[in-house]
Amino acid sequence: MTARQMKLGAFLWATGHHIAAWRHPKAHITAGTDIDHYIALARTAEAAKFDMIFCEDAAGLREANIGIASQTSRSIGFEPISLLSALAVQTSRIGLVSTASTSYNEPYGLARTFLSLDHLSGGRAGWNLVTSASPMEAANFGSTGLKPHADRYERAREFAEVVTGLWNGKLGASGHDGQSFSVRDPLDLPRSPQGAPVMVQAGASDVGRDLAARTADVVFTAAQTFEEAKAFYDDLKGRLAAYGREPDDIKIMPGVAPVVAETEAEAREKYEELQELIPDDVGVALLSSYLSISDLWRYPIDGPLPELPESEGMKSRQALVVEQSRRDGLSIRQLARHFAGARGHWRIVGTAAQVADELQARFEGGAADGFNVMPSYFPGELDAFATLVVPELQRRGLFRKEYDGRTLRDHLGLKRPV
Repeated sequence: MTARQMKLGAFLWATGHHIAAWRHPKAHITAGTDIDHYIALARTAEAAKFDMIFCEDAAGLREANIGIASQTSRSIGFEPISLLSALAVQTSRIGLVSTASTSYNEPYGLARTFLSLDHLSGGRAGWNLVTSASPMEAANFGSTGLKPHADRYERAREFAEVVTGLWNGKLGASGHDGQSFSVRDPLDLPRSPQGAPVMVQAGASDVGRDLAARTADVVFTAAQTFEEAKAFYDDLKGRLAAYGREPDDIKIMPGVAPVVAETEAEAREKYEELQELIPDDVGVALLSSYLSISDLWRYPIDGPLPELPESEGMKSRQALVVEQSRRDGLSIRQLARHFAGARGHWRIVGTAAQVADELQARFEGGAADGFNVMPSYFPGELDAFATLVVPELQRRGLFRKEYDGRTLRDHLGLKRPV
């Protein structure tokens, strides 16, 4: 038995994280607008003692070509904070984390919304801060285009400062008067049951890592190899001292997309069935959107990825995908099909023991504090992880069998903010 135990998040996303999840014969294709579906997923994760469920968000369609149905289907779903408010009364212990953008919100309103969710749930709320990197989102908010990466992060830094000041009662009598925001009054709610909602971030660029080191409690990240995960982990933990923080003040949880079955052959078969459901044009379109290149389809699909121009989009994800294509010698077709399965996150295919072995190696090797689990399709792959992998992790003493506390900070072992 080990005293240190990994943290687990269940990343919910309508039909599932695989781009072709909606085509799987056992997927719930109308999942995005079925509250009973989400309630069932949340209860499955809570019964398995997950630390949290996580809902991402993008305030716009994910694909400009709405004829690509598998992309458009991923845009259909509830606004996540509203969804988590409904799930708060259908669960009692599991954490509830939602994405909200600093580019298209104001800090006072967002701080009030998340603190309300925190009180409604008894101290289980968390905010995943993003700066938004999609021109389609920008077009929905009267913007003339996507703002430069550095400008988005400077706004995010001040935004986070104001929100945490409101949550922790630190704005003072004069309020806040800064470069981007002016806030006068305190919030009309008492202090959070857990001190303050949990702050989550996922930026992996240099400026994103600095923002996380300054303000985050949890960091979601993507890493294909152990070496990539370890390098990110050590770099981010090493930045904390500059902000007066300790290494355990932040939990790093890389995304993992497991496909698990009773035998390795069955798991491989499940994975290949999903991969066969990806049309090439859909895979290339998804890859193009993450690489911020509009004309990828012009290049030979069985040729290498071309040299890419500097992007104002998701710089860290672009770098990860380019590195993988060069490292593994993948063609555009191969890279698109691989990327479509988990959007650049780590994929594990195998038995419960094999999946647990891989998770344990990264956890005990100092490359992760836990994992954000991204099932390929719902509800099947979440059920498989909960019934096969979680008991194996519990048997090894790597994961809890019961909740020890009631708040999300309790589950994660985070300090209560002063």
